[in-house]
Amino acid sequence: MDDAPGGKPWNAFRPDGVIIFSDILTPLPAFGVEFDIEEVRGPVIQSPIHSEEGLKTLHPIDLEKLSFVGDSLKILRKEVGGDAAILGFVGAPWTIATYIVEGGTTRTYTTIKSMCHTAPHVLRTLLSHLAKAIADYVVFQVESGAHCIQIFDSWGGQLPPDMWERWSKPYIKEIVDLVKKRCPETPIVLYINGNGGLLERMKDTGVDVIGLDWTVDMADGRRRLGSGIGVQGNVDPAYLFSPLPALTEEIQRVVRCAGPRRHILNLGHGVLVGTPEEAVAHFFEVARSLKFDTLFQNNTAEDPRLVA
Repeated sequence: MDDAPGGKPWNAFRPDGVIIFSDILTPLPAFGVEFDIEEVRGPVIQSPIHSEEGLKTLHPIDLEKLSFVGDSLKILRKEVGGDAAILGFVGAPWTIATYIVEGGTTRTYTTIKSMCHTAPHVLRTLLSHLAKAIADYVVFQVESGAHCIQIFDSWGGQLPPDMWERWSKPYIKEIVDLVKKRCPETPIVLYINGNGGLLERMKDTGVDVIGLDWTVDMADGRRRLGSGIGVQGNVDPAYLFSPLPALTEEIQRVVRCAGPRRHILNLGHGVLVGTPEEAVAHFFEVARSLKFDTLFQNNTAEDPRLVA
């Protein structure tokens, strides 16, 4: 809900879903991991965890320290009324662990990848703690007004598929299982940056929707995942810098490739810095102008759904 030149994004574009811009690291201090944000380096973890000694700083998540998140969701839900879905979001255990172990951002992930072999018991304990804390944080967001939750395993794509299967997937599945027990009506979306090699494995986590990044062809992604699960995406954010007719064609192509059911039209990643606001407005205009009969005249579906 940051201010945009033409007013808040909600007022300017009226999307079907709204999300409060925050950070996946926001809940860390609530379970014992302090960090700072430096102008050049970004997030810096004060005491990276590499050993059993480091694990002693962890404690169950204190949701009172995150009351501002709950308050923000309640305000947002009141503001949009019944006109849009409120999206909550969290980071996946592996992705959050990369910051906690590496001490901040990294390009190589060598410390945590080595830890898979040199101190696997420490890493498993950390990931398990994170899974429980994040599950509680998800439920807190739902109870505060979120209709849907997105799990971002932003750096899961940095793992080889067999490593992701062992070091990320079980902990995402643990979150999904816990949340489904406590909030069975809440849809869960899973997004991994660079997920082309992981789609079939992602499906097994039990989530309701899989977000595709722009490097995956939507038709191929839909074929690999099947029609029994939702897909989200996946227009390349760079298309918003292209001539508007090119953007229109790409939106139409993505929607056709996704098929007539269970597709949430979105970008394949976030809006890039410097994106022209008129291109964002055009994205929504095109989405709302799509005609089911025209796009899918060769398809039949009992329950057609196109969601912008």
